[in-house]
Amino acid sequence: MAHSLESAAFLVQSRIADAVAGNVQALYELGVAYSTGSGGVEVDLVEAHKWFNLAALNGSLEAQSWRADIAEEMSAREIAEAQRQARAWLADVSPERRAA
Repeated sequence: MAHSLESAAFLVQSRIADAVAGNVQALYELGVAYSTGSGGVEVDLVEAHKWFNLAALNGSLEAQSWRADIAEEMSAREIAEAQRQARAWLADVSPERRAA
């Protein structure tokens, strides 16, 4: 159990570091991990939507599709929270960009 938690933490941290560096694929992979539970990451649709939103903002058509798919399983409040978190992440990482 501890090994899978360590693997999940490593996956998330390495992808976030890549995302901060501008890697759109890393944003997308975070969305996939949170939406499917891959890599030992716990499923969290708000987190998944946030990362897909950020990837879509940066031109990922795959992320746009996945974001739309998971939005069907989310409440309006959850989507609003995901969008708020995406804007907050952008404000911290890239103040000149804004999330939808």
